[in-house]
Amino acid sequence: MTAATAFVTIVAMGVVTYLIRLLPIEFFSRIDIPTWALQSMRYVPIAVLTAIIVPEVIMPGGEFNVSPGNARLLAAGVAIVVAWRTKNVFLTVAAGMAVLWLLQAFILG
Repeated sequence: MTAATAFVTIVAMGVVTYLIRLLPIEFFSRIDIPTWALQSMRYVPIAVLTAIIVPEVIMPGGEFNVSPGNARLLAAGVAIVVAWRTKNVFLTVAAGMAVLWLLQAFILG
């Protein structure tokens, strides 16, 4: 691949990425969305994050594991408690990752 081809490809990908984000914004700004739809869209981020995180927590390495030996499950439990008590995203991520790293390095690793 030549430098010119790579440059054109990168620019084209940037334009496509921009349009994918712009078109829904433009479309939905011109129509009235029903209240029930707006209210239900509040739950989309948590549903997407749950769909991404839960399989990684309960199926590390592709095998179902909800035992006390699952470091990811224990770290997720700590993160849930920190999130519930502090309502702070940074502390939640930091606590969960610290517990995961400590468990993997010293106890379960």
